Amino acid sequence: MTATASNPGGFVDPPAASAPADMEIIPKLASYFSAMEKINASDLHIKTNVPVNFRVQSKLRAAKEPALSHQEIDEMIVSILTEEQNTYYRKYGQVDLAYEIPGGDRFRINIFRQRGEPSMAVRRVTREIPNFKDLHLPESIEKITQEHQGLVLLSGPTGSGKSTTIASMLDYINANRRCHIVTIEDPIEYLYEDKKALISQREIGIDVQSFEQALRALLREDPDIVLIGEMRDYETFEAAMQASETGHLVFGTIHASTAPQTIQRILELFPASARPLILQGLAYNLKAIVCQKLLPSVKQGISRVPTVEIMRMNPTVRQLIEAGRDSELGDVIGSNPDEGMQTFSQSLYDLIENDMIDPKVAYEVAPNPEELKMRMKGIKQSQAGLVSRG
Repeated sequence: MTATASNPGGFVDPPAASAPADMEIIPKLASYFSAMEKINASDLHIKTNVPVNFRVQSKLRAAKEPALSHQEIDEMIVSILTEEQNTYYRKYGQVDLAYEIPGGDRFRINIFRQRGEPSMAVRRVTREIPNFKDLHLPESIEKITQEHQGLVLLSGPTGSGKSTTIASMLDYINANRRCHIVTIEDPIEYLYEDKKALISQREIGIDVQSFEQALRALLREDPDIVLIGEMRDYETFEAAMQASETGHLVFGTIHASTAPQTIQRILELFPASARPLILQGLAYNLKAIVCQKLLPSVKQGISRVPTVEIMRMNPTVRQLIEAGRDSELGDVIGSNPDEGMQTFSQSLYDLIENDMIDPKVAYEVAPNPEELKMRMKGIKQSQAGLVSRG
C-alpha cells in the first residue's frame, strides 16, 4: 500500500512513496474501506462521537454501529500516516494523502481537526469505469472521441456526472488508440489501467503542488491527449487552448448549463479586450461541447440517467462563435441531429419515449418546456436555417 502527502505551506517531495513494511492500517479502518467497495460508496466521513457516514448515490447514510471515540479515530490516523506525515498533521491540523490497495481501489484521504477533534474525509477512487451504454449516453459521444486535435468541453453543475462521462470517453480511447494520455486532476476521480494507451495521472496536492505547475510541465511530457480537470481561471483555459492549437486533443470541464452559456462562461474568465481573440481561438479549435444533468430514473435498476445537450463544430457554429452570436447556437444544435447534435429538449423527449424518466421531471428541468410539449404532441418546429448577418 502506498501513502503520499502534500505540503500546502510550501510543496516539497512526498515523505515516502510507499508505507513502511510494518505499517498496516488497523482492521476497523480497513473494514470501512472494504464496506465502501461493497456498497459502492463514493465517500466516507469519520467524526468523533458520531456514527460513520457513507455517501451512496449522493446521499449520506449513517452506519448502524456505535460512534467512534477520539482515541479510536486517533489510532486510525496514526496507523495510516508515516512519521513525517503525522508530524505535519499535528503541526498544521490537516494533511492530505492517497492510500492505494494493490489491484484494488485508491482512497484520497483528508485528515483534519474540527473543534479540536480528529476527523477524516475519504474519497474512493475506483478502477471500474462505466462505458457509454452503462451511462445511457447518446451514440454521438463515441464519435467525439475519434477527434485527434482540438478542445472538448464537458459542462454542467456540480454532481452532473461530467467527470464520469469524461472518464468513459478517455477509457474508450484507451482501449482503441495507441497514444499518451496525461490527466491533471483535483482530485483523481477514476483509476485507469493502461490498455492500448499509456496513461499518466497527476493529482494536485499529491503529485504536483498546483494546476499552474502541472500545466507548465504538460507539453514537456509528450502527451497526445490531455485532461484538465476544471477550467477554473484564464491561465488554465489559455494552457488548454495552447495545447489544442499545437496538435493535442484536450478535454476539460466547466460549470455552465448550456452550450451558449459555456461560451459566455469562458469569456467571463478574460478581460473584455482579450475576448475577440478568445472567440477566434474557440471558433477554430473547439470540437464539441457536451452539457449534461443527472435526473432520477423511473426504470427499475437504474437510479439516475443523464439528459445531454451536444454541440459539434460545423461552419455555421464556427461563424456564430467567431461573431459573438452565441445566443443563436441553440437553433443550430436543434436542426442538425444528423451531425450528432441534440438539444436538451430532444434528449428529454428520448428519455421519456424510452420510459427512463417521469415526464413531470422532464418539464421541470427543460430549458424550453414549450418545445418539449410540442415534441410530445408530435409537432415539429420548422427550422428555417440561419441567415448570415453582414
